[in-house]
Amino acid sequence: MILNKPKVKFCGITNFCDIEAVNALRPEYVGFVFVKNSRRYVEEEKAVELRRSLHPDIQAVGVFVREDPETIARYVREGIIDIVQLHGGEEEEEIRKLRLLTDRPIIKAFSVETEADLREANASSADYILLDSGKGGTGKVFDWNLIGKMDRPYFLAGGLNITNAGEAVRRLKPYAVDVSSGIETDGKKDRGKMEAFLRAVGR
Repeated sequence: MILNKPKVKFCGITNFCDIEAVNALRPEYVGFVFVKNSRRYVEEEKAVELRRSLHPDIQAVGVFVREDPETIARYVREGIIDIVQLHGGEEEEEIRKLRLLTDRPIIKAFSVETEADLREANASSADYILLDSGKGGTGKVFDWNLIGKMDRPYFLAGGLNITNAGEAVRRLKPYAVDVSSGIETDGKKDRGKMEAFLRAVGR
């Protein structure tokens, strides 16, 4: 039994079928990927349309890699996203620049390979940190034994799926879990897997 139920982020939403599914299932967050070399990339115009159809209780997270802060802030101002996720190894200076342009929450992703990566994550000025494997979207799990005691709430990502998410939540007690490939079949979001994932994490 999972007592501390985590918040859930379904990332890589790309079409209206995905929106229909998340509106019914109500994760706290969905992720729109604004990284052109990602197979889950959504153009700005499409993201605007998807956001209009998204249930107002669900927060939209924009995933960026080394994007210009002014561009990110515009996505926020225009109501396309509620939260910014930086996923490209951005430095503290880039977070500070973004803070001058928007007061919306910032999630900073960290690729976890060593304990030093976790120390860096703990020290980040971002509102939330996200612990991932590789550059994200790999579908691979990193070594959870590295996590130990985190000093702050974090999003757990990296290879989560319907078979391991329950263990991850019971063992690590993350603030939120973030899943993309783990709720897909043949590269497309699968509503059945979305439902199974929510059950796995006690929702």
